[in-house]
Amino acid sequence: EVACFAHGCILRCPTCQNWEITYSSAEEPLTPEQAARVMTRERRAYGVDRIAISGGECTLNRRWLIGYLEELRKLNTGKEARFHVDTNAVILTHDYVDDLVQAGMTDIGPDIKGLDIDTFVRISGLKDKGLAKKLLETEWNSVEHLLDQYWGKIFIGIGIPYNPDLISLGEVQRIGERIADMEPDVQVCVLDYRPEFRRQDIARPAFDEMVQVKDMLEGAGLRCVICQTERGHIDP
Repeated sequence: EVACFAHGCILRCPTCQNWEITYSSAEEPLTPEQAARVMTRERRAYGVDRIAISGGECTLNRRWLIGYLEELRKLNTGKEARFHVDTNAVILTHDYVDDLVQAGMTDIGPDIKGLDIDTFVRISGLKDKGLAKKLLETEWNSVEHLLDQYWGKIFIGIGIPYNPDLISLGEVQRIGERIADMEPDVQVCVLDYRPEFRRQDIARPAFDEMVQVKDMLEGAGLRCVICQTERGHIDP
């Protein structure tokens, strides 16, 4: 796929892997139409069928994102292209998800940043626990809505974090069990959080650790687990 990245984010993750874009806001803003034309041109130049938007957090400007997807659909007619939204899902209300699908979104990758509020605070960098609780609940509610209403209609791939300094194996297992209760066949990709941004003090999980995480999630009932590792991805 070809991908573009939106500036800005509602979270302050100390391990942000794209912080130079997330917090810079240094370029000229593009209209939805301008961005859609650029990305359509790049898709055709690279000969791929998927266009992704990530961040930062691309869902912050709802009107812009809806307009962007609508323009992409106009410029890429038929079934020749897919439109992928990569998101932390913390502001994705049910009606927002519905609007994205109606606008043309065919793929979505919500990243779950914990199950327990203390873990979410640690990973997100938020100091206000009341706000953190609301965003964590919205994140999980959006995943539930996606799997309940759109499973089999659009592609859904869920990301979950792992680093022992940020989240325990037990909590990762409980995340897997909760997702498996909703839909055991959904793709889940475990992201091995590594030293980045303000958390240079942590170590990247070893390959054997990620194999253990994969085995544990499969034991929790998930049937399509991918793990990101220092040696590349471990597929289902």
